[in-house]
Amino acid sequence: MLLPVLLYYVIFHYGPMYGAIIAFKDFSPFLGFLKSPWVGLKHFEAFFHSIYFWRLIRNTISINLLDILFHFPAPIILALLLNEVSNRFFKRAVQTITYMPHFISVVVVAGLIINFCQSNGLFNALLGLAGLKKQTFLTNPWFFQPIYVASSIWQHIGWGSIIYLAALTSVDLQLYEQATVDGAGRFKQLRHITLPGIAPTIIIMLILRCGKMMTVGFEKVLLLYNPMVYERADVISTFVYRQGLLNQDYSFASAVGLFNSALNFLLIVMVNQISRKVSDTSLW
Repeated sequence: MLLPVLLYYVIFHYGPMYGAIIAFKDFSPFLGFLKSPWVGLKHFEAFFHSIYFWRLIRNTISINLLDILFHFPAPIILALLLNEVSNRFFKRAVQTITYMPHFISVVVVAGLIINFCQSNGLFNALLGLAGLKKQTFLTNPWFFQPIYVASSIWQHIGWGSIIYLAALTSVDLQLYEQATVDGAGRFKQLRHITLPGIAPTIIIMLILRCGKMMTVGFEKVLLLYNPMVYERADVISTFVYRQGLLNQDYSFASAVGLFNSALNFLLIVMVNQISRKVSDTSLW
């Protein structure tokens, strides 16, 4: 049973790592991986001294910080609210409705956002009804990151709550009965029983999320951004796409991608070590 999974990772994840050597070469498709000349850290130095370096780092980190601050707690809150619902029909209806956006294509989601953000779209219609000034949402750099994070919450909040709902089933019900006898209300039960009961799951998910701190959903950014919002929307993954595929600078793009992956690895190791010391919960 494990063999197909192992083969998948070997063929599609570990095998392609061999191609990372082009980050240290001036790669030419005609010469191939082995015959292309070595240049050492030339492409890394070019990226570090690029005028786009700090903009890419800032945008990538700021989007991820907003995502952790608002998106990460959203499935936890939804799971806690659903856990308090006694009406099974209503609970399942809410779960179904919140799960559905997860299965919508990113292209469709981006199309909806673009339509809603147009000058005659839904959002400006609502602003008009409220007596507020219409906005040019997708051409204003300061609106891009809030729109990106808010749409991610809408799309993934239901799907993300599944793991926390599963964790809630492992909390001993006798603890709630004893707390009720001792006079503890719903809020105190939530604070002293529910949250500590699912804290290990929350910590593990947070560690994994921090391991993607330098990664942003490439497809949605690519579909939503434009040169007018590059200052706040351009991230490392879209920069790699433009350099690697559009400009055909494969070595430089590979160097940027390798730097990004190494940074993510260092972050997950650091967060895991901090978590182990603070809470005794860690990935390894």
